[in-house]
This record gives sequence, C-alpha cells and structure tokens, in this order.
Amino acid sequence: MGTMDTTGILVKHAIKIAEELCSTAIIVSGDFDLADIETNIPIYYVPRRQKSIIDNLISDSQEDEKRLKNILEPMVREATGNTQHIEQAAAIEHIIGELRTGTIVGIIQTRESGAIVTHEVSQSPLIRTLQKCEERVDPEVMRAALAIAFDIASSGREGHKIGTAFILGDIEEVLQRSHQMILNPYAGHKDEHRNLLNKKNWESVKEFALLDGVFVISKEGIVQAAGRYLDVDAKEIDIEQGLGGRHVSAAAITRDTFAIAVTISESGGTVRIYMDGKELLCLDYMERPTLQK
Repeated sequence: MGTMDTTGILVKHAIKIAEELCSTAIIVSGDFDLADIETNIPIYYVPRRQKSIIDNLISDSQEDEKRLKNILEPMVREATGNTQHIEQAAAIEHIIGELRTGTIVGIIQTRESGAIVTHEVSQSPLIRTLQKCEERVDPEVMRAALAIAFDIASSGREGHKIGTAFILGDIEEVLQRSHQMILNPYAGHKDEHRNLLNKKNWESVKEFALLDGVFVISKEGIVQAAGRYLDVDAKEIDIEQGLGGRHVSAAAITRDTFAIAVTISESGGTVRIYMDGKELLCLDYMERPTLQK
C-alpha cells in the first residue's frame, strides 16, 4: 500500500473518530491534502519541522539489540514530541483564538509514521495553570497578557527579539517594591487607554515592551506602569540556570506578593508564568495553528 493510500485512510478514520466524539476541532500536523475532507468540524493546521527517525539510525555493523534500541528510542521521543505539539497548539488556540474546550482529535504524519491522538483541552497543563491564577487575576486579563506575550515571542518588535515581563495583580505591594527606571509612559492616561481587555491598546504595550524594566498591571487589567524596576531580594529563588535578572526578579516579586508574573525571554521567545516564587509553566514559542476550513 502506497503512502497516499496510508495517509488517506489515516485521515478518513480520524474524521470518523472526531465526529463520533463530537470533537470541537481537528488539529493536523504533517503533510496532508485537506482539500477533499468533508466535515463540519473546524480543522486547524500546525506546521512542524520534522526530524526524521532515519537520522538517528546506526549502521548495520552494530549488534541487533543495540540497533533496535536506537530505532525504538527515537520513535518514542518523536511520537511524544508530536503529541505534545498537538496539545500545545490546542491550548494556545484556546487561549488566544476561538477553540472551545472539549475533545480535539490530532492527526500526525511524519516521513516514517502516522498517528491519531485525542486530547481533552481542559486537561492541558496551560489551561490548568490559568485556572490556578484565576483567584488572583481576572482570567480574561491573563488571556490578554498571554496573547500579547505570544505575539512578542513570535515577532518581537521592529524585527528584533525582545524580552519583557508583566507583573499582574497586588499592584499596591508591587509598586511599593519597585521604582521607575524612566518616566512612566502610562502616567496620567485614562483607564480606557490602559486597559489590556481593549485590544486597541495592545500595540502600545508591545511598543513599550522595548523599554527596560517590567509592566505593572492590576488584576482588572489596567496598566499602571511600564519601565519599572523591581526592588526585590532574589535569594533562595530557584529558577532555571541561565535566565537573566528580569526572570529572577519577576519570580521573586511573586514570592513576596500575591502577584503573578508572565515573562518573555529575549533569547528564545519562551513564555513563563511564575506564582509564589515558582515557575508554573514554561512554553516555547510555536506558530499559531491556522484554521483551514
């Protein structure tokens, strides 16, 4: 049976499973022709640069047991990586797109293998992390902050990668433990022009992300300040080695207050969430899924 036949059968059964499960979406990762697919379920395509399992194989001169191990281990890693890719794509699209909670069906195709996976969106680590934050920050404010963070992580500003941090909630305590590095660009402006829940204000946030320092944002989504420097004692803060001072101070301010921190790494576009001095989530940048039909 040829590759085309195998792919077609995989897609056919995935559609059937999705319809039987009343899935909220189908997410496709791989080289599929979606033109002839007939279903009312939204289909998203998420690009992925595949690393071939063949690249990991060793020569025939080695022992059979070792050769088999070197074949199976990369297969397991690739399958796990592709499944996590589908889950992450679903979580991101749920936060900043229109994807509802429920069961999604993923279709994965690589040069050597194909798979169908099911995933419950509400059980995503990212979604569950947001639920932990809801007691301290309005969930829509968290979604807005993450949407801006993902945008900064993907495109930076003016063609350059940038890093910044949003400190959300407990603003009185945060302001007492920080000071302005520059004049506050948000001082004196009306709330309507500082509210993260208004998408018209997102561009100014991304513009001010070029400044050194952090943003201080109320739990209701009002930006109190940008270019703020956190005056915190970073002792006993246990975060990943190699992260800069902004990450350390952001984690520390969440230890000393009830605030939540969202950071974007300048080097790799990684988005992290800190609460109570600990990292709740680390999410590497990926392209948003594209709605196909």
